[in-house]
Amino acid sequence: MMDNNKETTEDIDGLRVNINNETSQINWHELQRFFAGGWLIVVNNNTNLLDVAVAFSLDNKDEVSKWLTSGEVAKVSDAQAKQWQKNNAPFWANVVKPWVLIQPLKEADVVQSQDKNIH
Repeated sequence: MMDNNKETTEDIDGLRVNINNETSQINWHELQRFFAGGWLIVVNNNTNLLDVAVAFSLDNKDEVSKWLTSGEVAKVSDAQAKQWQKNNAPFWANVVKPWVLIQPLKEADVVQSQDKNIH
């Protein structure tokens, strides 16, 4: 019988590739229903979204607990939601059922994804 906690490197690498391929950009207005349902998790910009998504997928309680305790990963607050609502903020997002993990786009990401018609 295989121990579920001892994932092989190959399995984890494959999972990372799949999660990375499923990561996309999305605006706040499209995320509101997940916030309303309590399913939205924000990952700060100093933490790798892909690492968090893999840890959530593998149910790595130790790693997830460390991020939650440090505040690097948290449920979206009402204050954050209100701010993001005002400017329809853009995010990187990934679904790890039942959660939707989001990370605000860094300014460089936003510039790359828009037309270059900026001041």
